[in-house]
Amino acid sequence: MKYDRLGFPIPPEFTPPDERPASHMPLRRVTAGGDAEPAASRRTAGRGKRLFLLGLLAAVIVPGVLAPGVMPAIRDAVVQWSLEQAIAHEGRGELRSAVRDISRAIGWAGNDTERRSRLLCWRAMLRIENRDPRGAAADADAAMAIAPTLTQPRRVSALAHVILNEPDAALADAQTAVELAGPGNPEALNHRAYIRALVGRDLDAALIDVDSALAEDDSGPAEFLDTKGFVLHLLGRHHEAVDLLNVAIDLAQKERRELVALTDHVDPDELAYRLRSLDHGLAVMLHHRGMACQAMGLAGQARQDFETAERKGYAPERGIF
Repeated sequence: MKYDRLGFPIPPEFTPPDERPASHMPLRRVTAGGDAEPAASRRTAGRGKRLFLLGLLAAVIVPGVLAPGVMPAIRDAVVQWSLEQAIAHEGRGELRSAVRDISRAIGWAGNDTERRSRLLCWRAMLRIENRDPRGAAADADAAMAIAPTLTQPRRVSALAHVILNEPDAALADAQTAVELAGPGNPEALNHRAYIRALVGRDLDAALIDVDSALAEDDSGPAEFLDTKGFVLHLLGRHHEAVDLLNVAIDLAQKERRELVALTDHVDPDELAYRLRSLDHGLAVMLHHRGMACQAMGLAGQARQDFETAERKGYAPERGIF
């Protein structure tokens, strides 16, 4: 299973056959990690919904007889159906509905602490985008409490603390994520670099982090190149930043074209969900390039980048930054 930069699932149909396996993350972008809740494919959607409805009916009619054996299947069906609904609603930008869908999934997830933690992180990211960073921080704390060794809750928590203007807490979460992930983990290092850039601290260390994340492949992924370009801009190395951000934007646009080419072969809800995430990532990259161009005196290019970024959803108060 491939995951997007939030750590959420990209359905198998979205992986072009010649594309290398991905292993990354920031919301924007900030890296939420690679241990997210898998999304069910549309091939099983109809079966899942039928199982859900039949299971509930059976449980209502003869709960004493069927509950012990059927309830696990009913729980799985409810969770699967809820995730499908969440993907559809998030893809359409209906964030409150998506929050309700994930809340339902959490309620039916049973005692699987890792699954509940991943779902809490998903709901936290939705709450961030819905301008509720306090609620997101509470969800991240709950996810940490039940699965303290997972890195994803720390990454989500770091993002919430950035939006809440709590830089010390954000940096502490990013540091803990690196420690939990283990030495040299590219996603955790990129995440810490980006958090450092967002709060404007330890920029030299941030550059070391992202260079380490890119050590195995300095040609990507796009979000790592974006992080480095952003850090270079903040360090005053604007020409280098623009060159690197050009590459990152080209890679992201190529990925978007590949997804659009699959329009007739994948479920439209899943496609909308994935395209929305990609557009948010592109919005951030374009805004970063606009900042670097502006610093170089390229006012026209900067204005164009800022306008396109805004159309694609750039919104710091919603975590898309």
